[in-house]
Amino acid sequence: MLDHILVDLITETRTALENALLQRQAVEERFQVDVFLGDVSWETSYSLPGEEQPPRVRADLSLDWPTWSQSSYRSWSIGEPPEDLPEVVVEITLRQQRLAALPDLAAVMACLPDESPPVGRDSLVRAATVVEQVHEPGEPEPRFAVETTYQGTIRLVESALEDTATLAGPVGELARWVASVLVRLADLDFAYLPPDPPEEGD
Repeated sequence: MLDHILVDLITETRTALENALLQRQAVEERFQVDVFLGDVSWETSYSLPGEEQPPRVRADLSLDWPTWSQSSYRSWSIGEPPEDLPEVVVEITLRQQRLAALPDLAAVMACLPDESPPVGRDSLVRAATVVEQVHEPGEPEPRFAVETTYQGTIRLVESALEDTATLAGPVGELARWVASVLVRLADLDFAYLPPDPPEEGD
């Protein structure tokens, strides 16, 4: 059985991203349960409004609810103080794609802070930036993408366990930060390949 707290946090996150005027990529959303380990994860993708498909810049976000957090939350909910309060593992990947040439990485890095705003006690920390070069059969030129991932945890203090709405403020600030970084990345003067042609019937 999945307790409501993760669902509440997903709802708060969705609301915050949409209030930040980001547009959900519906086909990218997934809710998964690891049948062997019991971990639960939710993944979604958002882009700037009005972007063509696929969008030039995109944020991929995941929330992971590990089995030990579920056990900790159950203990807390029945009045048995757990050894450690539960945590949600958060990962946000900011992706530039459809790039027609290898971008100026110094310009990209200038848009990317070392850390996100704090969510509760902790911030998400930037990991290494990865450059992707793809050669598609039949296409004369490669296409490029750049991905940067921020990773961290949301430690659920007792006030958040009692009412996840207390996370609305920090989650909202995080969503606005994601939107502002996407805008800065999209404003870089890079050449992009045209969007995918619409499929028949669209």
